Amino acid sequence: MTLAHDDLAFLPLGGTGEIGMNLNLYHADGAWLAIDCGIGFGDADRPDIEIMVPDAGFLAERRRTLRALVITHAHEDHLGAVAWLWPALECPVYATPFAAAVLRRKLAERQLLGRVPLATIEPGGRLALAPFDLRFIRMAHSIPEAQAVAIRTRHGLILHTGDWKLDPNPLVGPPTDEAALAALGEEGVDVMVCDSTNAMVEGHSGSEAEVRRNLTALIRRLKGRVAVTCFATNVARIESIALAARSAGRSVAIVGRAFRNIVAAARETGYLASLPEFVEEDEAGYLPDDSVLFLVAGSQGEPRSALSRIAADTHPNVSLGEGDTVIYSSRVIPGNERAILRVQDQFVRRGVTVMTERDHMVHVSGHPARDELRRLYALVRPKHVVPVHGEWRHMSEHAALARELGAIPHVIEDGDILRLAPGPVTVIDSAPAGKLAVDGDRLLPIGGEVLAARRRMLEHGLVVASLALDGAGRLVGRPRLSGPGVFEAGAN
Repeated sequence: MTLAHDDLAFLPLGGTGEIGMNLNLYHADGAWLAIDCGIGFGDADRPDIEIMVPDAGFLAERRRTLRALVITHAHEDHLGAVAWLWPALECPVYATPFAAAVLRRKLAERQLLGRVPLATIEPGGRLALAPFDLRFIRMAHSIPEAQAVAIRTRHGLILHTGDWKLDPNPLVGPPTDEAALAALGEEGVDVMVCDSTNAMVEGHSGSEAEVRRNLTALIRRLKGRVAVTCFATNVARIESIALAARSAGRSVAIVGRAFRNIVAAARETGYLASLPEFVEEDEAGYLPDDSVLFLVAGSQGEPRSALSRIAADTHPNVSLGEGDTVIYSSRVIPGNERAILRVQDQFVRRGVTVMTERDHMVHVSGHPARDELRRLYALVRPKHVVPVHGEWRHMSEHAALARELGAIPHVIEDGDILRLAPGPVTVIDSAPAGKLAVDGDRLLPIGGEVLAARRRMLEHGLVVASLALDGAGRLVGRPRLSGPGVFEAGAN
């Protein structure tokens, strides 16, 4: 590898050229810093895979020089892989109080809670991890305590934005700290590594305050049972839905483990304190239809989620039918369209009204649209920009906008080693950047033989021969063949 000891470099192992699985590495003076460690999800093209994590083998080989793993916020695509990959990294982990509360629950599920050195950092705080000096900057996002990270080294200043938006009234937590960003601009930002999710969207992403007003007005006029689904980590949206339900005289029942974990973490760290306790889902069934609202996990059509089971009428405690309503207070993640439409179709078939952001303004994105990107560039004035957190079409649009705004863009993908200094900013080498599938309690290579064999069985079926032999090894009776996916049941 051509990376020199003194080089300042950026290496994404996940989340650049794709949505999800964010794992970003910075190198300076022979040391490494990791920012975020998230999961991704399978799609219709890979029904054999539900959850994926980045292959951190490159970093594991260098763990003695890994200073720390820093978590920018508590979304699954930024911290969901920590419990899977930390045993290979064995490094200190830093997160804000809310992200740490979420992460502790995930570590406990993997029996890692006492092993991982997890320390909390205050939003807007500082952290010295020589040769990296970190300053955290509060950013509005669809989750509490999202942070950008200003990384100072002897070779220059990098701004890693994480996920962010500009919302003057984000409802939970403060707005983006524009004064801190402007101060960085005055100091001189050499490289900005920036969110590209909505780089193709003109205008502004919208405010959570407007969503709260619309949800309140909408839920007040609905009759029958109401179910609302959203991303479980959107604490501001959870609060808005609960307040809208209260204004309509409805009690809120949480349905799904993801919501229960997030609500517990939020209350533990001082959020949602003004809300009454939610009712249990098995108790909600006894309430009058006009007096209950179900907050349900599964907005992306996950086959085993609570919402999918309600749609299939197989949930043990919650049922919806004629005259009831389901509100999707969420966006469609690319790749999940078919799964979501399948769930919605099941509801409509049973007489349930389905409402989405196409019908009412019940969702806004947590990522910056182009006007917000323009504002950030005006504040920070970066010399160079690396678009991340997006597929190629998002990053290419972001690069074109950056060029218009006077910055030099560098579009790279997972595995590219981008030298930032000294000398010109350029890709100098590549590192392995594969993916691993979560399979029970183990991780399997995406291109490995186990998953390849499963895919062959999925596509072509399986033939099994059963034979009985006596003690001498002679055949007893007739051999039997079974062929799931090959022969019709009962075929000779």
